[in-house]
Amino acid sequence: MNELSIPRPNNLDAFWMPYSDNKYFKDTPRLLARAEGMLYFTPEGREILDGTAGLWCCNAGHGRREITEAIQKQAAILDFAPTFQLGHPIAFEAAARVAELTPEGLDRVFFTNSGSESADTALKIALAYQRARGQAQRVRLVGRERGYHGVGFGGMSVGGIGPNRKQFGAMLPYVDHLPHTHLPEQNAFSKGLPAHGAHLADELERLVTLHGDTIAAVMVEPLAGSTGVLVPPVGYLKRLRELCDKHGILLIFDEVITGFGRIGTHFGSERLGVTPDIMTMAKGLTNAAVPMGAVAVKNDIYETIIGGTAAGIEFFHGYTYSGHPLAAAAALAAIDIHVRDDLPGRVRAIEDYWQEAAHSMRSAPNVIDIRNHGLIAGIELAPLPGKPTERANRVFRRCFDDGLLVRVTGDIVALSPPLIIEKSHVDRIFTTLADAIHKEAA
Repeated sequence: MNELSIPRPNNLDAFWMPYSDNKYFKDTPRLLARAEGMLYFTPEGREILDGTAGLWCCNAGHGRREITEAIQKQAAILDFAPTFQLGHPIAFEAAARVAELTPEGLDRVFFTNSGSESADTALKIALAYQRARGQAQRVRLVGRERGYHGVGFGGMSVGGIGPNRKQFGAMLPYVDHLPHTHLPEQNAFSKGLPAHGAHLADELERLVTLHGDTIAAVMVEPLAGSTGVLVPPVGYLKRLRELCDKHGILLIFDEVITGFGRIGTHFGSERLGVTPDIMTMAKGLTNAAVPMGAVAVKNDIYETIIGGTAAGIEFFHGYTYSGHPLAAAAALAAIDIHVRDDLPGRVRAIEDYWQEAAHSMRSAPNVIDIRNHGLIAGIELAPLPGKPTERANRVFRRCFDDGLLVRVTGDIVALSPPLIIEKSHVDRIFTTLADAIHKEAA
């Protein structure tokens, strides 16, 4: 169907593009105009294989008819209704369907519009809970170096990616960080969970010694994606869970990337064997057809906050579009596909093939590490001397010109294709990427 041609826009000036080199793009634009299944198409109709599920989000592939029709139908019935002191049926239905997939006991769902909003909402819930249970001194939040929790001030503050923070001042007060888990000297080219690094969770003990009983919550990605695919070491998350329990600290998992099948289970916590107290999600929740995020919390957290107020509003937080009817319709349709097509099972069926294909890149020039789990892979390249990120950006552009969409973060090529991927797509992804890396080896 690549015969369809869509005109390019005449004016690229007005749109201030996010996370982009605007000057470079507007001199050399690369545009996507249509999508179907595993493919994007340029305005001229050229086919681009999607190796990133958009931005880690189109788990069921593009253009799913069921989701499109659900959105269209809902728009004709109820385009919008507020959820402040009112409700509409489909938001409650969507929350119940999400709760069917979340770990046992995390049955209360607060809707947001993005992963960033989910992160900030989760942090607020943690602070409200500690206050409601009589621990108002617990005002500190702990994140992790190289963590990414969106672009709100809360998520950026507990996040640990330097370039995301450097333009914006001091961030929130009362925030500290655990060390990241990247140990290339010991874990380079690990397949799946690396063997070394569980001890890094013990740094939480040091923070407790430093801050006493003032820590409200620890927020981490069970598998860090945006920083370049950092897979948790064996035993690391379990140890973090133990220490949070020991010290009365809530454990928050940011599952915006690992949610909805990405590593072979509904949520990453299930595959990794550790259940958090609070869990964020977005992206795959609606297959990215309508922006939506959510926060799932343990029942006792919800009951403590709700029970802490005799009457009136119990939690002064929310968004105009929380539980938006069109987003809720998209979520219901996306969850139907997720369950009916067993997207997590599809990941488990192909992940070994994916892993071997990813690690076949080890002999490519300038590849210094490969990390993978489920249907995610990170190929780390040695930076060009004095030009960090330049080598990976060149690979990104060449891949696009050769018909493959990849994502780069720093000098790492990150891959996270739609979960409907077939072996032929896997072969094409890594053949095209290997060719690009060889051509950009100079």
